[in-house]
Amino acid sequence: MKIMGFSAAIDDALAQAMSEDKRIIVYGEDVPILRRNLLARFGPQRVFGAPISESAFVGAGVAAAMAGLRPVVEIYMVDFLSVAMDALLNHAAKLAAFSGGKWNAPLVIRAPCGGGYGDGGQHEQALWGWLAHIPGLVVVVPSTPEDAGGLMMAAVRHDSPVVFLEHKLLSEDWLQFLGSGGRRTVVYDLPAEGRRGPVPNHWEPLPFGEAALRRQGCDLTLVSLGVGIHRALQAAETLEAEGISAAVLDLRTVSPLDKETLCESILQTGRLLVIDEDYQSFGFSGELASVALEAGISFTYRRVCTQSTIPYARKLEDQTLPNVSRICNAARKLTQAD
Repeated sequence: MKIMGFSAAIDDALAQAMSEDKRIIVYGEDVPILRRNLLARFGPQRVFGAPISESAFVGAGVAAAMAGLRPVVEIYMVDFLSVAMDALLNHAAKLAAFSGGKWNAPLVIRAPCGGGYGDGGQHEQALWGWLAHIPGLVVVVPSTPEDAGGLMMAAVRHDSPVVFLEHKLLSEDWLQFLGSGGRRTVVYDLPAEGRRGPVPNHWEPLPFGEAALRRQGCDLTLVSLGVGIHRALQAAETLEAEGISAAVLDLRTVSPLDKETLCESILQTGRLLVIDEDYQSFGFSGELASVALEAGISFTYRRVCTQSTIPYARKLEDQTLPNVSRICNAARKLTQAD
């Protein structure tokens, strides 16, 4: 085992995958800078930049995947994927279904996501619920370096399109960028753990749709993804001191969803609290409640989500996004509701 940062672990897994499979290419906005280690190793034929035209280079990625390559296409932020949704939604995601399995698009979209650093609602969205709503897409949101590398190994081997979302507050590349210039005095809501951690010397793919129980608990189940897991773990420690025992379940992928593990945990605790940085209405948090209800489970439920457009002002932003204080307050209300 070795210790690596979150983004470095993803790149390390990519390097191994690229050495094993010459069909894998990496390209996108600022890739020669962001992936300079991959560029130095594999050269500009396989690692290269793209102009700021997401619809063009994502569309090219779909065509390249259909032609036999396995592209990893980088979007600067997941918010900008909206510009390229025709290629992803109407072509890549539907290709296997429309062709009866004769064609597929083994494409990975890698995109930073999430907020907590004062960049406003055009740059800080999560959007994993929106993307997982589309049949044919796998949506991955890891919370640790080990999971991030293992899930990337699975993504580049998968025969259908995968959206790989990397929360910016876990990414050392993004933290270096965000900590420069006028933002030096801003304090970010960073997890105590998760940005660095042990990773294997040799990467193996981590299966999609397998959740990880990060903490045992008997009074309620906290469910989240990405940086939300670290906030949930911090909240669980606070609640433990108050006599509330919280389990923390890391789903790791939104689609496919590990319904079995989710339901098992809710059966044990009888209470579900979803922590979701994506929008509350018509989304991921409601889907989890539906899964448990359709399984016939009787439970009480609350959610801590992003409820409106994310504001620029850092104090207002912190009130809008899920945070440890909001999670603890919701958990207290949930356990006192009986």
